[in-house]
Amino acid sequence: MQGKLPLISVNGVIGQQISPLDRGFAYGDGVFETCRIDNGQIPLWPLHRQRLLASCDRLFIPLQETLLEQYVQLLLAQMPAQELVAATLKIIVTRGEGGRGYRLPDKVQPTLCIGIFPAAHYPEHYASRGVTVRLCQQRLGCNPALAGLKHLNRLEHILARAEWCDEAIAEGLLLDGNDHLIEATISNLFIVKNATLLTPDLSEAGVAGVMRRFILESLVPQLGLRAGIKKLTLDDLLSADEVFLSNSVFGIWPVAELLGDSPRNFFHGEITRKLQALL
Repeated sequence: MQGKLPLISVNGVIGQQISPLDRGFAYGDGVFETCRIDNGQIPLWPLHRQRLLASCDRLFIPLQETLLEQYVQLLLAQMPAQELVAATLKIIVTRGEGGRGYRLPDKVQPTLCIGIFPAAHYPEHYASRGVTVRLCQQRLGCNPALAGLKHLNRLEHILARAEWCDEAIAEGLLLDGNDHLIEATISNLFIVKNATLLTPDLSEAGVAGVMRRFILESLVPQLGLRAGIKKLTLDDLLSADEVFLSNSVFGIWPVAELLGDSPRNFFHGEITRKLQALL
């Protein structure tokens, strides 16, 4: 059993099944985190944990931090060290079981599903030479109540990812209904313009990524960079000096090429290189 991935526990029990009455299954009523495991450690775990707890709080899901830590460590302890040199940890928290209808259960008992999966493998040149991206036709709906959350309702991103099968394209960029540039399907977006690092405002749509936060709050101050969060458009992207994507699993990918009606090539610039080196 140990050494075979994925290894999954539900409420601390390995091999346990989730009920078909679970509201995460029935309604997407929950949130999740995907974390990189590196030599048995979870980089940025304090930020992942904080986001998960804050997301549950916004959705009125009573997640106990001590139980979360206990279940994570319990699962990690089941794995031999060689399996944890490079792996992926996924945590799903739902509101638990409930009857039919949208009304919240009188007593909420969350379901906490934690899994260890094989590490995601991406071509090394994605980080060194950059990636090719496309602009997706699928738009993100504006909803301030859910904006920023990594909730279980990911149909917009699934439909966006279904738009291409070309393996030469690494990511798809997403606009919202107001033509604001928001993010990519599995990553956050940054542009560099006039030596200033900018990332889209996610107050109405998108996922506020852990790596995005780490870049803004930790790496940017260390390098003494100018940075900001603002509403960005496609024109801002097309006029950018540098563009890169961020994700807590793969880190930072410079964007080398944008395909579509307004194609553009970008340089792997100095600011992106400095951030990659520091990360």
